[in-house]
Amino acid sequence: MTDTSDTRPADSEAQAPRRSRLRRVMRYLPLIAPVLLWAVPCGVLLYAGQHWPLPVTLAGTALFVLGLVGMPLAMGRGHGRRQQDWAAIVGDTLLGASWVLFTWSVLLGILLRLALTVADVGESQDRARIVTWAVLGTTAVLLAWGYAEARRVPRVRRLDVRLPRLGAGLDGTRVALITDTHYGPLDRARWSARVCETVNTLEADLVCHTGDIADGTAERRRAQAVPLGTVRATQARVYVTGNHEYYSEAQGWVDLMSELGWEPLRNRHLLLERGGDTLVVAGVDDVTAESSGLAGHRANLAAALTGADPDLPVLLLAHQPKFVDRAAAAGIDLQLSGHTHGGQIWPFHHLVRLDQPALAGLSRHGTRTHLYTSRGTGFWGPPFRVFAPSEITLLVLRSPHSPTSA
Repeated sequence: MTDTSDTRPADSEAQAPRRSRLRRVMRYLPLIAPVLLWAVPCGVLLYAGQHWPLPVTLAGTALFVLGLVGMPLAMGRGHGRRQQDWAAIVGDTLLGASWVLFTWSVLLGILLRLALTVADVGESQDRARIVTWAVLGTTAVLLAWGYAEARRVPRVRRLDVRLPRLGAGLDGTRVALITDTHYGPLDRARWSARVCETVNTLEADLVCHTGDIADGTAERRRAQAVPLGTVRATQARVYVTGNHEYYSEAQGWVDLMSELGWEPLRNRHLLLERGGDTLVVAGVDDVTAESSGLAGHRANLAAALTGADPDLPVLLLAHQPKFVDRAAAAGIDLQLSGHTHGGQIWPFHHLVRLDQPALAGLSRHGTRTHLYTSRGTGFWGPPFRVFAPSEITLLVLRSPHSPTSA
């Protein structure tokens, strides 16, 4: 566990200009990114001294131009007003493939070529062609592996979390966390059912879903979400909205989760009682809710805690890790979040860290607050996970007052 309690104020001040820079970059990213993602690999693989036969160069260039033009067009048709699933699949796949190809074109184009030059391997043309085949081979292997990682049922990650204010009766409380299922254009109804079966094997007291259920409306993705109704918990199943719900008629998702037997914690709490002790389980809407324009949707921690005994420990569900600043100020004991996907496709995690205080795992903020950030159960957009495996999480809460925790 990382203890950031002594550095949090300085970190917050440092992140302010970083986030401002990120917003400026993001403003132009839709125009710049596609060109870089396709032009850089094209240059490295075809025009960096390889001297390919003219038909090879022309055919390769045509493929890169097709990717550069086709990717934004497909994503526009897939994620714009038309919402065509086939186009979304094509665009998202091209996005993921181009990101991996771009990354390894840069890394191997520099490092491998330098190593070959230092080792005096072959002539300049030989080294350039070795780099090309190495980039293509590495990209193919990572995409195949990343696709398998994205489509498999996540492994269960288990960890104990010691909460100083947790009563002895609550020691051993089992909390299962799923998040960022992102049901979408690729039909994952069977995958969804298998995820729910895995959650049920954990015999959790509390099951949590911290948002980003799907990309698309509840009506459109209903078949993929319905298996969530089979999830079992001895105490409660609770849910909070993520930012993607607010792209897809969030209230419809709130209503569907209620229909499936989950408790949407929209700026409210419930009490979990066990062994004579009580835990406050609270939830807030995503931080983007207020800008969505939906009446009554916004993140309101004060409302979520209204009526709760301030001496009781609090477990808070908030989709984005950056809500932890407000959680720490309020003295929350444990915040559960998702949103980051652990970066999903390496090295995208560097960009995620510009916007979020944590990428994955357990961290500490302020004098009391712990934050657990899940890498997510599903995937967003590109059907790949590279060096950022998905997870189903089982957190076992531990009390310092129980003999088993001594």
